[in-house]
Amino acid sequence: MTKTTRLNALQLVLLAGAAGRENGNLIPLPESCRLETTRIGKAISSLLRRGLIDEIAVTDRTFAWRSEDHDMVGLFITKSGRDAIEVGTEEPVGDEVAMDPATRPTSKIGTVLSLLQRDEGATLDEMVAATGWLPHTTRAALTGLRKKGHAIEKSTRETATCYSVAAEA
Repeated sequence: MTKTTRLNALQLVLLAGAAGRENGNLIPLPESCRLETTRIGKAISSLLRRGLIDEIAVTDRTFAWRSEDHDMVGLFITKSGRDAIEVGTEEPVGDEVAMDPATRPTSKIGTVLSLLQRDEGATLDEMVAATGWLPHTTRAALTGLRKKGHAIEKSTRETATCYSVAAEA
């Protein structure tokens, strides 16, 4: 029997944002979350307690969540965190973080990327159906792909918004 991890929308956005970064860091926080300091603190405490993120010493101030004395601490998604949102399983190790040079087509994010690379692109509903994610998680994955450098374009197919990514030259 598999245990299902229940996450609220804020936790999903934080994890998806971290999973979308090559280094797996939660920092910088997504733009939509920056004003919710109380909620963010509670969400991060819960994610830490459940082992979905981990505190790791960092040397780069831009990756720091907090500091103790002169040591800076960053927040990084763990394998359990990636499993909870069903994306790749690479786990960062401090400043020498695991890099994801190529998105695996068998992962859910790889599936989304494949849908986006089709000539007709993909609607949000098509991506939700293919991955089993909720719409807000799918949108967060699109943001993560944008942050990885993919040029995601919006258009309209019939009455639905359609997303596509330009083929690499």
